[in-house]
Amino acid sequence: MKSRQFTVETGGRPVVVDLTAEAAAFVAGEGDGLLSVFVPHATAGVAIVETGWGSDRDLIDHLATLFPRDERWTHRHGSPGHGADHVIPAFIAPSTTIPVVAGELALGTWQSIVLVDPNDDNRNRTVRFSFVSG
Repeated sequence: MKSRQFTVETGGRPVVVDLTAEAAAFVAGEGDGLLSVFVPHATAGVAIVETGWGSDRDLIDHLATLFPRDERWTHRHGSPGHGADHVIPAFIAPSTTIPVVAGELALGTWQSIVLVDPNDDNRNRTVRFSFVSG
């Protein structure tokens, strides 16, 4: 297995960060296999979505609508509504797996691999790519 861990600066605000180019570079020339993308955090996730044309902002805005930043959350440390950040990974998982064919990500035309970080309290996130050939 080939693995790489790196840090993504999210700036302490809700963001969607496109990881596709880095993932493609990581698997380039590797042949066939599976790429695992994992974020070891309780308040961030990984998704495969279309980016651009406002989709990134729509995702962040609608997460805020579905998971309001108010005092309804039992988990209350951190910024107001931080309990929502701990629930979101149940809906946007902390990992995903992408097929790799001939050293290229087998994504659809408009699909991108993204880090979804709704959390105001963290400025940096760790991402791990792991490639298993097969």
